[in-house]
Amino acid sequence: MSSDAGTWIETRKGVEELALRLRSAETYCLDTEFHRERTYFPQLALIQINLADEIFIVDPTAVDLDVIATLFANEAQVILHAAQQDLDVLQLTCGTRLAGIFDTQIAAGFLGYSTPSLSALVQKEMGFALPKGDRLTDWLRRPLSADQKAYAAADVRFLPALHRSIMQQLQECGRVAWVADACRELLERPSSLVDPAHAWLRVKDVKTLKSRARGVAQSVAQWREERAQRQNVPVRHVLADLALLGIAQRAPHTVEELAQSRGVDGRYTKGAIAQEILEAVDRGRDRDVLYPRADSEEFDRDLRPAATLISAWISEVAARERIDAAILGTRADIIDFLRGSPGARLRTGWRADLVGRDLADLVAGSAGIAFDGAGGLRLLRG
Repeated sequence: MSSDAGTWIETRKGVEELALRLRSAETYCLDTEFHRERTYFPQLALIQINLADEIFIVDPTAVDLDVIATLFANEAQVILHAAQQDLDVLQLTCGTRLAGIFDTQIAAGFLGYSTPSLSALVQKEMGFALPKGDRLTDWLRRPLSADQKAYAAADVRFLPALHRSIMQQLQECGRVAWVADACRELLERPSSLVDPAHAWLRVKDVKTLKSRARGVAQSVAQWREERAQRQNVPVRHVLADLALLGIAQRAPHTVEELAQSRGVDGRYTKGAIAQEILEAVDRGRDRDVLYPRADSEEFDRDLRPAATLISAWISEVAARERIDAAILGTRADIIDFLRGSPGARLRTGWRADLVGRDLADLVAGSAGIAFDGAGGLRLLRG
């Protein structure tokens, strides 16, 4: 079915025909809609594709995911906006990675924007207001209304023109290669899937546990994460954080002691689940687990003044060059640089070209920072 909202695809044949067309494409635009409120893994609800200004909306709930994955078996450059979640969803649901991407949000960061939304970017660059939709729309509902389909299609309708506009500006200021590097960094970033062994670090207030309780917390959180993955339910549906903390503090040996742990109700003291929890407690009881300090906490005190100087200069250069400071250098990037990490991003590529020498001089003491009298900073070299 074709309309202003695009062509709706809900059959294997339709997906295969679109996949064949994408295989010969040099570029196309992509967006996804998904939910994960009631599941552990995201539920892919829609895939929106703009191929040569022709829009397709694929229903992944109607076709096997192995067939959906064929859509991305190509070498095309894929244009997206704020791509991180889309990349995660495609990897976790279809087991697929895109060959190459152009993220318009990242690219806009090299033109003076700071993580703009798609609607804000389209409005600013093209003077057009995207249709407003209900951000709480249930994209898994079928059938979708015409308005829902039109709203979904709008997320890719303007991406080709937006890409052209941004590329022209990047070419004029010589930053195409910089954006390509930044998009490649995003594409190579691992998915957000939680390692069960580290799941306890995401539990609110876990820092408050005493040393003897940390091993139990780690073990029970790992059991909870693995069970949630097997059952494909949110971890809170397996065991609430409050109950996990209560179990870690009490380290129960019996069902009776388990029942007395804070946050534990009757659901967890009966049958197999009670036994599984107690076994997890036993596995963690004698573990010597340290809560890892953040890099900023472990950071050498002697280097903190240098970090302050570097951060100030990165902010100054970012403002002067109209680059999002978060793209130029994060706190973690600064720490890596000062520690001499071989892979420090501030020591390689376009970042090194832009600020590398300045930062090296600041750290060496051969340069300093002063106010320029006009609200900015300037670098002073001895």
